[in-house]
Amino acid sequence: MWDGAASPTDWGAPLQPASRDAFGVTFRVPLAAGATGLSYIVHKGDTKDLPDDQRLDFGTAGREAWLLAATPQRLLPVPVTAGGDKDITKSRAHWIDRSTVAWQTTSTDGKRYALAVAPAGGLSIVDGELVGSYSTIPLTARRNGLTEAQRAKFPHLWQYGVLTVDRRHRGLVKDALQGQLVVTERDHEGKLLAATGVQIPGVLDDVYSSATGTSLGPTFKRGRPTLSVWAPTAQAVALELYDTPAATAQVVPMRRDDKSGVWSATGSWQGKYYKYRVTAWQPAVQRVVTASVTDPYSVALAPDSTHSLVADLSDPAVKPPGWDALRKPASVPTTRTQIQELSVRDFSIADASVPPEQRGTYAAFTGSGAGAAHLRAMAQAGVTHVHLLPAFDFATIPERRADQATPPCDLAALPPDSDKQQACVAEVADRDGYNWGYDPLHYTVPEGGYAVDPDARTQEFRQMVAALNGDGLRVVMDVVYNHTSASGVDDRSVLDQIVPGYYHRLLPDRAVANSTCCANTAPEHAMMGKLVVDSMVTWAKQYKVDGFRFDLMGHHPKANILAVRAALDRLTVRKDGVDGKAILLYGEGWDFGEVAGGARFVQATQANMAGTGIGTFNDRLRDAVRGGGPFDANPRRQGFASGLYTDPNGDPVNGSTVEQRARLLHQQDQIKVGLTGNLAGYRFTSSSGAAVTGADIDYNGSPAGYTAAPGEAVTYVDAHDNEILYDALAYKLPPGTSAADRARMQVLALSTVVLGQGVGFVTAGSERLRSKSLDRNSYNSGDWFNQIRWDCADGNGFGAGLPPAADNQDKWPYARPLLADPALVPDCAAIGLADARYRELLRIRASSPLFSLGSAAEVQRRLSFPLSGSAETPGVITMRLGDSVTVVFNATPASATQTVPALRGADVRLHPVLRESADPLLRTASFDAATGTFTVPPRSVAVYVRS
Repeated sequence: MWDGAASPTDWGAPLQPASRDAFGVTFRVPLAAGATGLSYIVHKGDTKDLPDDQRLDFGTAGREAWLLAATPQRLLPVPVTAGGDKDITKSRAHWIDRSTVAWQTTSTDGKRYALAVAPAGGLSIVDGELVGSYSTIPLTARRNGLTEAQRAKFPHLWQYGVLTVDRRHRGLVKDALQGQLVVTERDHEGKLLAATGVQIPGVLDDVYSSATGTSLGPTFKRGRPTLSVWAPTAQAVALELYDTPAATAQVVPMRRDDKSGVWSATGSWQGKYYKYRVTAWQPAVQRVVTASVTDPYSVALAPDSTHSLVADLSDPAVKPPGWDALRKPASVPTTRTQIQELSVRDFSIADASVPPEQRGTYAAFTGSGAGAAHLRAMAQAGVTHVHLLPAFDFATIPERRADQATPPCDLAALPPDSDKQQACVAEVADRDGYNWGYDPLHYTVPEGGYAVDPDARTQEFRQMVAALNGDGLRVVMDVVYNHTSASGVDDRSVLDQIVPGYYHRLLPDRAVANSTCCANTAPEHAMMGKLVVDSMVTWAKQYKVDGFRFDLMGHHPKANILAVRAALDRLTVRKDGVDGKAILLYGEGWDFGEVAGGARFVQATQANMAGTGIGTFNDRLRDAVRGGGPFDANPRRQGFASGLYTDPNGDPVNGSTVEQRARLLHQQDQIKVGLTGNLAGYRFTSSSGAAVTGADIDYNGSPAGYTAAPGEAVTYVDAHDNEILYDALAYKLPPGTSAADRARMQVLALSTVVLGQGVGFVTAGSERLRSKSLDRNSYNSGDWFNQIRWDCADGNGFGAGLPPAADNQDKWPYARPLLADPALVPDCAAIGLADARYRELLRIRASSPLFSLGSAAEVQRRLSFPLSGSAETPGVITMRLGDSVTVVFNATPASATQTVPALRGADVRLHPVLRESADPLLRTASFDAATGTFTVPPRSVAVYVRS
């Protein structure tokens, strides 16, 4: 496999490395006869699928080329934009500051460059020449490329050529930015050789740097609102005011501040609806567009988000009684945090104890329904936070209940392995009331579809927060600043109609990146980064949200997440009504897409966030406990808690007995690292007998341990994404496993989350064996597959039909026989057993500070695996916490004995909670003081304490 040390070949000709630096290896690649060549940089992390062979592949007309090499190397393509490229609908030039345009050109000798500016647009290429009405700003080629500072700020442009704007012409920059821009390359006779459009985020950040200090959206002074919007490229902005969403607009001029690019207007408009009328060059459609668009800084909206609403969130009319004096549950360190994740709609949509009009709404958290009672019990047992899937305004559901479609079938009457349920749900999937909400529309307004009355969404959201706080639970919001639901002139595009081409991350040709699923935002741009910070401060101050979980946090710059942390830390109870330092932050630190490997900035990825105190999800422990990975084609790959080696399911995917044993022992090492809080520096003995650290244990080519402190690990075995735990185990456990033993294995898996160091994270319902009928991606699968069934007589959701074809059809051959088996639908006894045992785990964790050690040094000193090494038992992990607590995880189908010589003669007993365990089998766990031997029943986790 080529690793960059040798030269790949094509047509038998070697490609010689031209240079090596911190970014990788650059090659000069001959394109065709007479071409001067093109540089390519070897770059880890690009997500383009690469073949195993090594070859050169040329794109259309030789204008775009890729150097392809065997994985895991990834190569960043650089388009050929000079020497004949005249497609001005693409924007391959980058205006990065007021003096510098970066463009990937060939030799600049004898060439002349200019920036064509057309305020009204209309430029085109006819017969090889640029035509239309435009003026020009001369550009001068600079031979030595970008400065070191520029390369550090724009690393993806590090090898681009540089064209400079003379100081005499920089006074033209602001006006130029309001029109169509084209960079041209001509020969000494004036013949057009190449032309391209221009990306402008860099120069906007430079020229309008003062905008980061402005207040945007509605602000109030003595009850009188000012509405402000940042639109520096707009040729005109006006305010459209409406008495009702259906009324005719009153148009009010807005004043532009030339220094900041902010347009504003002040008037007596409290309670009015509004939009901004923005006229600007829109590169998405290559013309000047006048758009009527809502405020990206909206704090209130009309139903279905058609209009922004002038509202003051400090108005008593939108506060529930006692809001200003709300008393919160005591904050806890991250190492004591236990999180329950749920969707507002899933929580109560099937709860018959909730009034029908409140099901699936914020109001369900304020009453006495079964779900609310369950959460209170969880809080009493030790859950500290409820994590809500996105509850900001999102794009994909009608907000009025009467407008929401329902499946036109009797779903409950269909066979458990039928494909009819998913087909019926799919018929209305884009018109029903269900979506996870990862498609943001307005970042700083509660979702109206979760309110009984969308016009009262602010009050109802606050009532929910107050109710949960009153039950002893702090509230975490799932936030999705990494993408928007749309861009360009789409009706669901807000940011890109205000400042076209700025708020989204653009690829080399100006296409909007969509590696996160939709239109990726660019928090590395100053005003998008500001929007993230401002929005989160509003949620913290005005809605008293206690924590935030960042969706795809690795697509944010680390600096942006740290700026959020700093802004929240400045909030005080005396000044702001909340203690910002007590607000929890964590997120998905995955590394992929166009930003992977630090291609554009230092990302907020798992390894990079070490030492910040901000948590990232620990997929290492998840995969070791469950077995396999979330994207396996065959879902029957087993792991520690699903019977690998010790209770094989017979599928060849698991390999030979020898392979299974070796893989299981490696998984046990990964789990041990996870139990420490995923510490990179934690020292222990591996299953091979070697002295290692957490970072030495391999996880798919990366270090298993990566945190600097235990509270930086968010430990989980399931979440809303991928198969929920019960469904994963349904695939992986031997088919004949009894309901009681399935419950025990579920609890065993959850015990690695609850009894490990760091933040524990569990999806609501997993403690009750919740199923989604094997749906691995239920974001739009409707209530039928997602609802939490609080009445055990209704089952757990398993056997609700084959999961939706769009994301699951490849697994239907595995799913169908399972769903047809009634034995896999647990009875009330099994559901009750899992529920009670999970609460026991929470109570055990809360009983000792040893389960929540505060530092890496404390973990190293007090946590150990005394039987780890070449003689350890496959399927069993023994963990000691100080001298007083011992935990034995027995994932095998037989009783396990573990002898710890240091405890011979010690007074060790089963934990008091377990002496009265809901599982009679667990009560048989014992300790023999004469030999220091623990005996643990099958498929159980036993906790012992020393007197």
